[in-house]
Order: sequence, then C-alpha cells, then structure tokens
Amino acid sequence: MQFKKFCAYGFLKNLRFFDAFFILFLVDKGLSYTEIGALYATRELFINIFEIPSGIIADTYGRRLTLAGSFISYILSFVLFYFSNQFSMFMFAFILFGIGEAFRSGTHKGIIIDYLKIKKWNHLKILYYGHTRSWSQIGSALSALIAGFIIYFGGNYNSIFLYSIIPYLINLILILSYPKEIDLPPEPDSFSKKLNVMGTIRPFLDIIRKPKVLGIINTSAVHSAFLKVIKDYIQPLIVNVAILLPFMLNTSVDKKNGLVIGITYFIIFLLTSKASQLASAIAANNKNNISHLTLVTGFILGIATGIFYYYDLWVLSLITFVGIYIVENIRKPILTGFVSDNVPNEILTTVISTQSLLQTVVTVTMSFLFGIVADNYGIGTSLFTVSGILLIVTMIFKIIENYKVDQLNTN
Repeated sequence: MQFKKFCAYGFLKNLRFFDAFFILFLVDKGLSYTEIGALYATRELFINIFEIPSGIIADTYGRRLTLAGSFISYILSFVLFYFSNQFSMFMFAFILFGIGEAFRSGTHKGIIIDYLKIKKWNHLKILYYGHTRSWSQIGSALSALIAGFIIYFGGNYNSIFLYSIIPYLINLILILSYPKEIDLPPEPDSFSKKLNVMGTIRPFLDIIRKPKVLGIINTSAVHSAFLKVIKDYIQPLIVNVAILLPFMLNTSVDKKNGLVIGITYFIIFLLTSKASQLASAIAANNKNNISHLTLVTGFILGIATGIFYYYDLWVLSLITFVGIYIVENIRKPILTGFVSDNVPNEILTTVISTQSLLQTVVTVTMSFLFGIVADNYGIGTSLFTVSGILLIVTMIFKIIENYKVDQLNTN
C-alpha cells in the first residue's frame, strides 16, 4: 500500500499541466528570454536560500508537514501565475514556486529511503526508487497530453494553472496519510525521538567532507541543473516541428501547437518512465563509471541539439533533446542510490538538499547566461554554449580528480 502511495505522490506531483507550455506562456505574456532567464534564476536563488534550512527542518521536526507546506506554496504560486500580467507579479509567483521546490526537494527521497531501511529492503533502493520515479514520468506524460487537449478544445495557457491546483490538493491529503514512523529518520531506540538541529548539522559537516560523497553530489547536481535550465526551451523547438507536419492545415496555429506539444511530451515522458525502470539493470552492468559517462553523454547531446537547432534541423534537434531527458532519468535513481549508500540515514535529507543547493547555484548561473545568449544569438547558439561550457568544466574536474587519485596511489 505504501509503495502505491509513493507512486501516486510522484504521479500527482507531476500533473503540472502548465509545464509543457511554460516558455510559450511567458513569451505570450510579452517577456524576453533575458527576463525569463532572470525569473528562472530568481526561483533558483530562493530555492538556494531555503534549501539547506528545509532539509534540516525536515530531518529534525518532520517530513510530512514539510512536504505539506511545500504544496501549499505551490498552489499559491499557481493562483498568482493565473492572474499575472506584469514582470513583478511573475517574480513573486516564481518566488513562491521556488520556496515550494526547496521544501519538497530531497524530503520525499529521504522518506522512501528510510522506509526501505525500516523494511530491510536497502538492497532494492535503485530498483524501488526507479519504479516510483517512473510513475512521476507517467504523470508528466499524461499531464502534457491533458494540457494539449485543454488548449485544443478552447482553453488557454492561463487556465492550465488553475487545473494544476486539483492534483496538488489531492497530493496534499495523500502526504498527510503517510505513516508516522517515516515522518522522522528512524533511530535505534525510538522513532518518535526528535533530533535537535545541532545534532543534524554536526554529522552533516563530517560526511560532506568525504571526497566520494562530494563527487556523487556534484555529478548528480550538475546534470540535473543542466536539464532544468534548458528543458522548457524544447517548446519552441516542438512548435517548429509542428509547422513541418502536413496535417491539421485548416486548424488554428495555437490549437495545432497545443495538440502537437501535448502528444510529443506524452511520448517523451513515456520513454523517460521506461528509462527510470531500467536504471537498476544499467547500474549493475557499469556501476563504476556510470555517473561520469552519462554526465558527459548528456552534455554532448546538448551540443548536438544546439548545432541541429542552429541549422534548422528541427527533427534531429528534437531527437537529441529527448536523449538528454532519457539520460537524466537513467541517472537519477542510480545516483540517489549511491548517495544513500554513503550517507547516514539521519542526515540523508540534509545531504540531498545540499545536492539540490549545488544544482541551484549552477542553474542560477546558467539561466542568466542562457537567456542573454538566446536573446542575442538564438536558442541554438545558447544550447551549444551552455552545453559546451559544462562539458569543458566537467572534463577539467575529471582530470584533476584523476591526478589526485594517482598522487594518493603513488604515496
């Protein structure tokens, strides 16, 4: 039953009907790519501000209430998005959304991993999390399809924010129904004993100094940040593909775009759902190099996407863009399992939140850069630039890491 609840949580969480049309919605409101980049960076900045405090609060005082608070913040942001027409109003909506992200990220992963430890199912972490995450991707797939039909049958971009409130209210009730024993990290003596804040911070500072843990956090955070920066820019790309399609010629452009975008996202998220399910088998075959290999693969696909986009090869660009999604959904369950293998469960949420903090720093920087380059040189050039910079930085860090390992072996 709890497995079904975990799956339902991910499914409902990803019923964000606006996701597939977010960039188009903001552009339709008259915002430039630079302004959109500034809004995304502001959201990530507020995630940054609340990230580690949210992890400590969740680990110390309870995860269910922390998650419930995050969903209330989300719902308020949806309402504000619906009414927003000015940059300042969008800024406030993004801030509320960012606070919701900060209090959600890492918290639910911590709950799942603690639940597996209680059940003595630690060896199933990647398999279990991969399957629960696959339901999140199914939610995203269905969300895009429903949103496409909402727009096709007379709706507009604004209305999909109101529809998104419904699954989030249901999820809020679902979270509060979770068993109390996984509200706090389990301790040997008692589940109900509350940890004090300093008791959480001290072991966190000790564990974060370990190079292996820091390396896992880094490789996981950077690719997630990369996808977070670029993922919504697939929408103008799909619009260009829709123009090439030789059907629905007598349908209005907005309706045709809405339906094509919805169906495309539906297919993408079905593929990423399958990728999450396969994560366990992939990790078993190549556990040592999988994190670095998939990180480099994601950036190379990003460079290819930018080149294809620049030369108007829309279909090829879309295919490589989808490849980045698939890589991320193979990586996510694997690296979550790697973190839990190397971190004590009582500070797990805090460490995962630190991973999200690093992701936020990269996202803020890249969001500003992406928006400015996209306004001046186009989305294709921006994709190529951001992907290339991250690939170069990754290779430099890998060379430094290998040098340090060689030095230790020599000594």
